[in-house]
This record gives sequence, C-alpha cells and structure tokens, in this order.
Amino acid sequence: MKWTRIAVPLFAIWFLLSSCTPGVQTVELPGSTQVVTATPPATPSTPSSLVICQEVEPETLYLYGGSWAAQNVLEAIYDGPIDHRTYDYQPVILEKLPTLEDGDAYFEEIIVQAGDWVVDAAGESIQLEEGVQLLPSHTCWDANDPDCVVTFDGATPVEMEQMVVYWQILEDVTWSDGVPVTAEDSVYSYELACNPDTPAPPSAKAICEYTTSYVAWGDHTTVWTGLPGYVDDLFFLNFATPLPSHLWRDELDYRPIDLLSQPESTRQPLGWGPFVVTEWIEGEHLALERNPRYFRAGEGLPLLDQVVFRFAPDINGVITMLLAGNCDVGLLRDGQLGRLHGDLGEAIPLLVAAQEEGLLDLVVSPSEVWEHLEFGINPAPTYDRPDFFEDVQVRQAFAHCLDRQTLVDEVTYGLGQVAASYVPPDHPLFADNIISDWTYDPDAAQALLAEAGWVDEDEDGVLEAFGLPDVPRGTSFRVEMLLVADDHQRDTIARILRSNLSECGIHLELSYLSLEDFLADGPQGPLMGRQFDLTLFHWFNEIEPPCELYLTDQIPDQADWGRFNIAGFSDENYDQACQSALGALPDTREYEDSHREAQRIFTEQLPDIPLFWWVRVAIARPGATNLTLDPSEESQLWDIESLSLNR
Repeated sequence: MKWTRIAVPLFAIWFLLSSCTPGVQTVELPGSTQVVTATPPATPSTPSSLVICQEVEPETLYLYGGSWAAQNVLEAIYDGPIDHRTYDYQPVILEKLPTLEDGDAYFEEIIVQAGDWVVDAAGESIQLEEGVQLLPSHTCWDANDPDCVVTFDGATPVEMEQMVVYWQILEDVTWSDGVPVTAEDSVYSYELACNPDTPAPPSAKAICEYTTSYVAWGDHTTVWTGLPGYVDDLFFLNFATPLPSHLWRDELDYRPIDLLSQPESTRQPLGWGPFVVTEWIEGEHLALERNPRYFRAGEGLPLLDQVVFRFAPDINGVITMLLAGNCDVGLLRDGQLGRLHGDLGEAIPLLVAAQEEGLLDLVVSPSEVWEHLEFGINPAPTYDRPDFFEDVQVRQAFAHCLDRQTLVDEVTYGLGQVAASYVPPDHPLFADNIISDWTYDPDAAQALLAEAGWVDEDEDGVLEAFGLPDVPRGTSFRVEMLLVADDHQRDTIARILRSNLSECGIHLELSYLSLEDFLADGPQGPLMGRQFDLTLFHWFNEIEPPCELYLTDQIPDQADWGRFNIAGFSDENYDQACQSALGALPDTREYEDSHREAQRIFTEQLPDIPLFWWVRVAIARPGATNLTLDPSEESQLWDIESLSLNR
C-alpha cells in the first residue's frame, strides 16, 4: 500500500486534490501550519489491535467521577448494564428489563402517617405533615383534579401506592478477576452514588431522593422500592451499575471519598466488559487488552485483542493524526453532541472530500438534536409590536415558505434530515401517519398569507396588513430574528431563511446579540422575557418525547422566568394530550396515543417550526469496521466489542 505525504497548512477549510501531483495531496484545516507525513500506525503492530484518537484525555476512570472524555473508555470496561439504542432500551447484563405487564414491576398499597417520607402531589419528596396534598394512586395523576388529590389531616393514616421493581443479573457475568458480579455489587454502587462524598451525576443523585430502599434479594436479584406517591415512567432504568464491592469495600476497605483518588478506582478500575486497562501513560495513551473472562467470549467477542486510546487537544489534532495514520478511529466531542458547529462544522467539507478520495470514512447517524425556528407568538405585554404570529395560518405559511432540504444540504452537507416534528422519524412514537407535513411550497404559503389578511398592496415586495382586526392597515410584514453573534452556522441558516421568506413577501432583519445577552433571564432577556419576533436555537430530545416544551404552564412570566415555552403558545387540546402522555406509563396505550396526539396538534398549530435534525459524526480510516453510531446511545463506542480492523 502506498502512503502519501500530506502537507497541512491549517487556516481556511479547503481540500486540494485535483491539482495535486500523483501521490501528493494538500489538505487545509483551521489552525496553524504543519506538515504531516502519512504512515501506517507504528503501534500497536498486531492485526487485532486498533488505535482510537479522541479529543481530551480523561481525568479519571472512576464511574462517578468522569466526563465525556472517560465515557468511551468506560464502555470498554463496563458493557451496559443497559444500552439505549434507537430510542429504546436493551438489557446487557440483565436477564430482561422489568415491566408492569410481566409483574417484575408493580405498585403495592401501604399505609402512611405523619413523619413518613412521601412524594406529594407536586412531585416533591417530603415528610408527611398536616396539609400536605397527595396523589395516592398512580392511575389518578392530575394534581389539579380534586377527585385525585387527598389532603393529609395530620392524624388519619392514608393508603398510598409505592412502586417496586426487580432486576435479575445474568449468572455468568464475572468481574475480570473471576469473581461473580452480584446484586450486592449493585447495592454497593447505589450506596456510593447516594453518599455525599461521591460526585455522582444529577441523574444518579436524584433517584436517591425518591427511594425507600434498594436491596439485594439473593445473589443476582436487586429490588428497588420508591417512596409512596412516586411514579417513575422510566423505572426500569433505576438499576445501579455494579461496582466491585468485594475489592473496594471488603478487601481494600476504601471509603467513598477514597475512591476519588485511589488507582484501583481511577486508573485501572475492575470491570466485566470486553477489555481491561493495562497501561495509562498520561499525555500519551491508554491501553486496554482483551478480557478473557468477558461473558460474551463464547461468541468470539471482543474481536480485537487490544485497543489503544490516544488523545489530541482538539478536532484538528484528531483529524491530523488520522490522516497521518497514527490512529484508526477518531472520536469527536462535538460529533457526539450531535451539532456540526465550531471547528467540527468548519472541518466537515474536508472530511467529506477525504471520504470521496478514500482516505477516511465518515461514520454518521441522526442525533437527538433538532434545530428550529421559534415564533414570538404571545410576547410579553412590554414588547410592543403588531400581532404577526397569533394566527395559525401565518405560522403554517412560514412552514410552506421554508426550504428545509436546502438547509440540510447547505448546513449539514447533506448529512442531516428534515424535521417534521420534535420527535425523530425513526423513534417508535413518531406519529408519521397523522402529523401535518408542510412541504416547501411558496405559492401555498402566499395563498395562506392572503387568506390571513396579508397582501402586497403597494407592490413593493413586502406584504401589508389588510383588514386585520388587531393590526393597523398597511402595517408591513417586517420582523426581526435574534441570533447569537459569531455563530456562523446559524447565520447561514438565517440567511437562507431570509431569502426564503422574501419570496413570500416577508422582510426579515437579522439582529445579533452576545451569548450572555441572548440567554439572559427574564424579564429583561429577549428570549426568556418573551420580547422577540423570531429566533433560532436547538433543543435536545430527551428520553421521552419532550411535549412539555409547549405546555401553557411552561410559559415564562413573573412567576417563573425559567420556563421553556418562550413562544407563549397555548392550546387546550395540546395541553390535555401532553399532560395525558406525561401522566401515563410507557408501553401503555394511553402513553403512546397521547404522545402521538400531541404531535398531531403540534404539527397543525406549529408553536415553532422544526427545521432539521443534526447528526452525530465519527471518523475512521478504511479498514476499521463495525463502528456504528446510534442516535440515542450516549457512548460512541457502545458496541466496542464488535469493532475490528482489516489492514
């Protein structure tokens, strides 16, 4: 195989291939000038070894002390215990995920009295005292329904429900030292997460607040019991990732605070996954080798004998190392977040061109991040401007007027996909058969605007109000879009939208603010204070479809300027559908139907316009196989045991 010499002047993004002499290729990236000679990876040298380059070196490998930088390495050490793939969950070291239908999750009735810890009707954990309002049954969840709410009188015991969930660990899962992974290891991990000396993530800490008990029942079964009144839609995720109690607690007698600094937890933690850490030279590399006791070894996994992580200071460093042949796979922090911004956005043309030339492979999947155009439908009373967007026909006309496929092509280089709803098209709850589809159709947009009372009477190319009760006749349809300064990709989006809207007779002015001013709290902040016409930003799709973003009770006002519904959208039918979805449990007909109905109303009423879904991106050299990104799995190496390398 012939390895070419690559000159890399790093400033503007440019890939110069066609004019190069045979065997020589010139590449430009953002940054300073450097020259890289592409050669095969020198280490490791065996065919079953793979080198992964990523931005940022982990500070620690302690499960409760890490960050994105540690996430990919931890996936090699701990497989699962539950994977989140394609918006669904799969057990890895568990026999199954518990369900209400199978009976390994259920509600039991108990009696509570003064002083007991419960969850009140507002969802807060609290000690029961006189005057506390309760929702005793999970089937009656509406805190505004007097038939559902019981007020404790201070003396009379109340019958309530509490949730109980069981998990069964696979019996053939062992730690890499050969000791079986037990239910006690999961209980130990739960206790560590809840300890005040442990800097566990908020999600791990939150479950502690709503738990009555988390115990082992035999060697392989764990049982979680929630506080009375607590209903968790995602109860099956409350399983605590096991940690080696036999080593850290029993043999080494480490306290929770000790685990923040001890090498057994931070440098070479014991795991049950496909690989074990064998070497970590700070600033250089971290090496892992095959775990011979991996519980899937009988399937021939992992396919590699060794994985080596190398670290680069930024995206440009990762790309340079890949082009130079110093690694086989490149993992990008921004690529994991799912938005092609900053250095990654600037480097995408280079990566696409490198793929066309056979130098690199782009590994792409949809992400949970969607870009949208936000309307100021119902601005704060202090924001004096004509009522442009209260009429749904105007919002629908905007949807017809926007060429969202061009946005995908120009901004994501064709890698993204047009968004129809706040739910991704491959999500099991996507309501594809009942939602409204607003295709690019300027003629239909202009017809809707004319019907809504906007016509170009003076033929200057901008529509004017005609016969609208709340807008003075002759008012021009001139609106302002607020943007963050120096956000080049959103500036590109805005300029495309401005061109689209001008074809429909709408004049769009672009106005730029610092990030601090853009995100300022209400009432002074333009977004949170509901003082804007239009704006652009992205939302992250959570585990469940985030219909709550558009609820009436989420409109920011003087009571709470931190709420999400900055458009001021309010629709009674939407509220009912979304609240029903939020109150129902997964895998029930009410849950599915209500989420679909909320989407139907959303795409009809358009409190905002979803534009497109961003993408997740990783890079691989030809020969690195089976690297698969997933739209919902946090780790880019969720399937590291299946990675292989064909040199």
